[in-house]
Amino acid sequence: MPRSVATLTIRNVPVRVVRALKAIAKRRHRSMEQEVRDLLEEYVGERAAVVKQVEASWEPQSRRPSAAEVEKWIVTGRP
Repeated sequence: MPRSVATLTIRNVPVRVVRALKAIAKRRHRSMEQEVRDLLEEYVGERAAVVKQVEASWEPQSRRPSAAEVEKWIVTGRP
């Protein structure tokens, strides 16, 4: 079964970021486009893994913290 794909356009990327992406891609012998795809997939995968870990840690809790509680912890630096 073919994989579904979409097109993503990103505007107003700073020139220094584009140069850095091109340099990284060149070192890895691939296109900048492939480099960006891989970076996005890696980032999204890592975020999904973190969300899973957080949800698993909440399982034994009698209740989940509210958004306000989480926001307060972030502001005060509590993990």
